[in-house]
Amino acid sequence: MASTTASAADAPRRAEAPRAKGRLYRGDLGMWSWVAHRITGVLTFFFLFVHVLDTALVRVSPNAYDTVIETYKHPVMILFELGLLAAVLFHAFNGIRVMLVDFWAKGTQYQKPMLWTVIVLWLVLMIPAAISLLSRAATEIFGG
Repeated sequence: MASTTASAADAPRRAEAPRAKGRLYRGDLGMWSWVAHRITGVLTFFFLFVHVLDTALVRVSPNAYDTVIETYKHPVMILFELGLLAAVLFHAFNGIRVMLVDFWAKGTQYQKPMLWTVIVLWLVLMIPAAISLLSRAATEIFGG
């Protein structure tokens, strides 16, 4: 009985790219954008969750609420503000890019330039914000 399909042994061998060692994810910038979008989304969700809880605390115990608000005024919390700003800005800009890729007919064609635009916009806004917030933290910590 003759077979019309070739066996796996007869199939031509494809050259495989060597796998990078020590990296869980292998991919280009778009894949890292996908990962960063998920991480920033989760971080923003947890911030909103904590924000709702600490705001609801005012009805339970105004003194406990005042104590929590005082801890937020600590200069180290400025670093968390900076992280929150970084996460929200990236998530927002990248979300717009994702919507354009999904709903614009030429979105996939311009996916990479849009990602670089997201990164540049994020840096343009984050650098002055970081300088401002970190100088405020330094002033509060060291006086001035």
